[in-house]
Amino acid sequence: MFFTLALPVLFLLIFGSVFHHQNVAVAGGRIDEPVYYVPGIIAYGLIAATFSNLVVTVVRYREAGIYKRRRTTPLPASAIVAARALVAAAFAVATTAVLLVIGWAAFAAHIPVRTGAVFLLDVVVGALVFGCLGFAVASLVKNTDAAQPVVLATILPLCFISGVFIPILELPRWLIDIGKVFPVHALADALLAAYNPHTIGSGLDWVDLAVLAAWGIAALVVAIHRFSWLPHST
Repeated sequence: MFFTLALPVLFLLIFGSVFHHQNVAVAGGRIDEPVYYVPGIIAYGLIAATFSNLVVTVVRYREAGIYKRRRTTPLPASAIVAARALVAAAFAVATTAVLLVIGWAAFAAHIPVRTGAVFLLDVVVGALVFGCLGFAVASLVKNTDAAQPVVLATILPLCFISGVFIPILELPRWLIDIGKVFPVHALADALLAAYNPHTIGSGLDWVDLAVLAAWGIAALVVAIHRFSWLPHST
């Protein structure tokens, strides 16, 4: 969990410091590049706290037989799953709060009042969706050794083509179109709208929310049908 929080903080400080005197094109105009990276790194931190954390933890607990033993206790199955999901969600909120404060203190990145409520909505929806995705992918991973490589191979490429590590309008059009299919782009774009001073109105983007909801529902279906209490190695 330490590194789950430390990496987004390091990424934000590095990107924000390197591009401190530059600005970047966004919808409606231009903003300072450090401000651009704050919502992007928040998206990455939220994904790391929910999706990445759940995949690695659930696979490790399952393959170690911990879930099998807990399932034999009077504790309801729903309580076991909910507890793990709530831990990930709480850590996602904590990570978001830390990055919000660092972005404000170090780079003067703040959220306009008119978009604040939508920002909170995006964080909650993002945590739920990537939590479901974490359980779904964990059900497909066969052993503990494969969990971390699967997470890295899934998330890092998507972050590069979704505007998290590279400003989205600097990417080729075909990469942008590919990225829009995936939930990483939808979350990063939704959070960017909240930080973008050129955003009109509340910043609510129904397309981004629809993409996130579709992935969340699909992941939930997979997780329900494939979740196992027994080690896959048995």
